[in-house]
Amino acid sequence: MAIYTAVQPNDFEVSETITINAPKTVIYDVVSDSTETDWSSFWKATETLQQTSKTPIDSINQLFTSNHIKKSELKWTFTSNSDGSTTVTRVLDAEALSFMTKAKLALFDDKEEDISEQFKSDLESLNQKVLANMAVYSIKVDGITDYGGGFYMYSTISSTSGNIRSSMEKQHSELVTFMNTHSILANGFPFTIYNEMDSETGNVIMSTSIPVSEKIIVAENSNILCGFMDRTLALKVTLQGNYTNLKEAWAVARKYLADNNLEASSINPFEIYRTDPKKVLNPAQWITEIYIPITDNRETL
Repeated sequence: MAIYTAVQPNDFEVSETITINAPKTVIYDVVSDSTETDWSSFWKATETLQQTSKTPIDSINQLFTSNHIKKSELKWTFTSNSDGSTTVTRVLDAEALSFMTKAKLALFDDKEEDISEQFKSDLESLNQKVLANMAVYSIKVDGITDYGGGFYMYSTISSTSGNIRSSMEKQHSELVTFMNTHSILANGFPFTIYNEMDSETGNVIMSTSIPVSEKIIVAENSNILCGFMDRTLALKVTLQGNYTNLKEAWAVARKYLADNNLEASSINPFEIYRTDPKKVLNPAQWITEIYIPITDNRETL
């Protein structure tokens, strides 16, 4: 048996792939955070990990050493797909197997199958970790604030509950194009004014808006206009997380109004978007501020 074991190959390679419904930059960040997890439970008890090289968001190479395998390179690659998902490939190139490891592998002839199954389990754990990472959100009631108001460019449409986000994105794109064409500079973060909100159906009439520093005169037949918002007191609630959690954030805001006997004013409520989803790809990091203007009932001195 010793002679048979000695002549067995000193290396082998195992590769597994998974497609995760997330941008590759988010997955890359999770995998590269080896301080939290090394994503290699097969030799977890005895291994050491050293990152040898990486190409930001595209690949990571790691070097493992253990009592069983003296040297093994773990290669990760991340490939974006047209539907927004990412294909993750994990390849183990193992070298310099110990005598006992070679004996075990020769006896059971299961090295590839055993490690492949473990890789599949590890990649599914990675999938769950990434999805959980993207789903994290928080809602904070900031309280009453003084919103400064000002001029803004806007376009108004009606939308059903099912296509609010897509309608908003289309409006915003048209608004940006208009402003670029006419050399109009933005003076703050984009926001949406809710002219009408049906709490039962979720349908809205909304104005996608971008602040500007001064009044802009536009053609009479233009569907993009310039408006002005007065300075106002407003209840501010901040959502950090995916826009899918906005319904809950608005419910928190309305409850705070009711619990504190605050009265919404005639100025329409609005949302300000502090992050650009095209630049910040992890929804857990998106910042949205909800403002509900209120009636100022403070006594005049």
